[in-house]
Amino acid sequence: MAASAPEFIDVASNRIALRHQDGAAPGVVWLGGYKSDMLGTKAETLAGWCDEMGRSFLRHDYSGHGESGGVFADGTISKWLAESLAVFRQFTRGPQVLVGSSMGAWIALRMKAELDKAGEGDRVAGLVLLAPAPDFTAELVEPHLSDAQRRDLVEKGYFEEPSEYSSEPYVYTRALIEDGRDNLVMGAPIHTHCPVHIIQGLADPDVPHSHALKLMSLLPADDATLSLVPNGDHRLSRPEDLELMTRAVGEMIQRAG
Repeated sequence: MAASAPEFIDVASNRIALRHQDGAAPGVVWLGGYKSDMLGTKAETLAGWCDEMGRSFLRHDYSGHGESGGVFADGTISKWLAESLAVFRQFTRGPQVLVGSSMGAWIALRMKAELDKAGEGDRVAGLVLLAPAPDFTAELVEPHLSDAQRRDLVEKGYFEEPSEYSSEPYVYTRALIEDGRDNLVMGAPIHTHCPVHIIQGLADPDVPHSHALKLMSLLPADDATLSLVPNGDHRLSRPEDLELMTRAVGEMIQRAG
């Protein structure tokens, strides 16, 4: 199915683009990764699947991403979390399954914690986390910084790194890294109070599977499943990966009733 034209809402000073499909609850909410947009293969696959299943589906672009306004380098986890919560609260009704890819898994975990705090925790029926990268600034970026990158962070406020997925480099700012420390989730047991299904490729060059294993070890009180995908890369966009994703989402919906 062709993607519809986006709708827009203003969050803080940014115009946030979103697409919303009506349907039954529990619905599905897509949370994309760092520097990705809502028209990627996994999001489009979920849009088609939800349409077939008669389920509601919501996706948006963070500020500085895709069709949303704002500057990418101005983004932080706190800012993208606030945008995601605003879109979620305005455009969903009833319980939802949050599907978070890479950084989107971090946003999903933080959203659940914030919704719990606000007494809205029952709005999340489950979490499906793909190649999850919670705490990536502290766990996956900072420990591997070169002296030159550390110097750039101090002197310029950012450093750049070539991207395998785009002709433009990844930009990591000092603000992103410092704000990331205020949003860490992997320093203690995580209580999501809902089922969690993690899908992780064993050939992922960006997020090692040891990161997913560590995340699993922090979910002791919840019903958590880990699916390790042989030869799966960070994108998890092969037909068999997409089928595993939609099956996991379908099972989560079925369990939620």
